[in-house]
Amino acid sequence: MSLSARLAVTLLITWMLLSGLFKVQLLLLGALSIALVVWLSIRMRVLSHRGQPLYFRLAALARYWGWLLGEIMRSNIDVCRRVLVPSMPIRPALRAVAALPDSQLGEVIYANSITLTPGTTAINFTPDGGILVHALHEDSLIELEDGEMAAHIRSVEPHLARPEHRAGPTAAGER
Repeated sequence: MSLSARLAVTLLITWMLLSGLFKVQLLLLGALSIALVVWLSIRMRVLSHRGQPLYFRLAALARYWGWLLGEIMRSNIDVCRRVLVPSMPIRPALRAVAALPDSQLGEVIYANSITLTPGTTAINFTPDGGILVHALHEDSLIELEDGEMAAHIRSVEPHLARPEHRAGPTAAGER
C-alpha cells in the first residue's frame, strides 16, 4: 500500500472515530478534507521525506518529565520571588548555550524544555550549534551551561547520533 493510501486510510479511521456521526454531509466534508490533506502532502513531498524514527526509552522519558516538572515548579517560584521581592535582582541576559544533545530531535526537545522553564526562552539555533537563550537572570544561563538539562535529554533521546557529535578519533583512512 502506498504512503498516500496509508495516510488516507489513517485519516479516514481517525475522522470516523473522532466524529462518531455518520450523516451524509459530515461524511462528504470528511472525504473532502482527507482528499485535500493527501493532495497537499503529495504536493509538499511530505510523504517522501523519511524522518527519524522515534525510539525513546519510556522509563527514562517518565523520569525526564518528572524532573522537568520539578524544574518548572522551581523556576516558577524563583520568577515569582524575583517579581514580588524588590530586593531580588532581575538582570536579563542573552547568551548562546551549547546544544549538547546527540540528535536534531534532542536539540528541539532541549530548546522546548528551555522555553517551558519559566524565566528562560530559547530564541534561535545558532550557526555553530548552540541555542540563543534569553533569561530573566544570568543564574538561569549558568544552570543551563552546567548541562544537567542536556544530560537528562541525552538519556531519553534516541541514540542516532549525527556525525559531528560523535566522540572519539577516527581511524586512519576513515572520513
